[in-house]
Amino acid sequence: MAYGGWRPYVPVARRRAVAAQAMNKLRRTNPHIEPIEIQGRKIARTFWGEAWCKHLERFSDFANRLPRGRTYVRNGSVCHLTIKKGKVEAIVSGSVLYHVAIDIAPLSSTRWKGIRRQCAGQIGSMLELLHGKLSSHVMGIVTDPGKGLFPQPRDIKLHCDCPDWAVMCKHVAAVLYGVGARLDEKPQLLFVLRNLDHQELISADLDLQAATSGRGKRRRLVDQDLSSVFGIEIEDAAPPAKRRKSARRKTARRSIKKKSARKKAVGRGKSRAGFVKATTGMRTFRPTGAAVARLRKRMGMTRTQFANLLGISPQTVANWETKRGRLKLQQRTLAALTRARARSHKRE
Repeated sequence: MAYGGWRPYVPVARRRAVAAQAMNKLRRTNPHIEPIEIQGRKIARTFWGEAWCKHLERFSDFANRLPRGRTYVRNGSVCHLTIKKGKVEAIVSGSVLYHVAIDIAPLSSTRWKGIRRQCAGQIGSMLELLHGKLSSHVMGIVTDPGKGLFPQPRDIKLHCDCPDWAVMCKHVAAVLYGVGARLDEKPQLLFVLRNLDHQELISADLDLQAATSGRGKRRRLVDQDLSSVFGIEIEDAAPPAKRRKSARRKTARRSIKKKSARKKAVGRGKSRAGFVKATTGMRTFRPTGAAVARLRKRMGMTRTQFANLLGISPQTVANWETKRGRLKLQQRTLAALTRARARSHKRE
């Protein structure tokens, strides 16, 4: 023990060697050890990892204590870190191996509904969400310090079995930074930690399902994104033949009503615009290229997101926006645009 009761300084190279020995020892008894390995000086490099670290550093209770853990996490001292529902468990190499447990309260259903409501129709795919390829508006919603996805200090309970009297010792601080590094690799773990289903944010057509091409297509698009992210094959939902008879009857009745309304509209000599107004109860959207572009920008969507909302291709949206004069659209597409316009007015 050095003068004043402080332990002597241990060089970085020595710390790394000790951490490597500790991990090798752990792997003998537990092959599922998941260490945090940092390349270079930057702890987190992707949207979700950086957002996590910046969020923690915003709070004065954490800001003056977190730096103590940066050196530890960079040196590879976090030998093991796993994220579960509402809990982070880790092993940190110090003078001995210390066990850290961090409990995080689940996100309230009220706040989650608010986030979903604000993001509805603005996240085009699972890839956009998990890779952080979001609009600045959506980024602001999910990372908002008070109303976003990240926990508040009051939601976090810290524990480490080291002899340090501080609630946030350097081992706990290293683990908190380690969570940011882990989110670089697996951003979906943030939703696991807050006890959320990240698929619920992919809700571009929550209130416009009647204007899209149906749930089956949307399900396949989401599954394709998940397959790309996780490298696994996801089976389609149960085939339509296995649906209950009552569901088939409802679908058949709905189809008959639509056909009947279409025949009546045609019989009365109504235009497409008149038919849309009769079936949606709204003033019909005037489909010009400039109007489509204005609506998309007002909703804060990319062409891909807007296309997913309407059930068409992004190239079709691009073609519309470059054309002059009135567009000739199908009744279904015109109805979708009409509903989208009504939705944008509600937000304002």
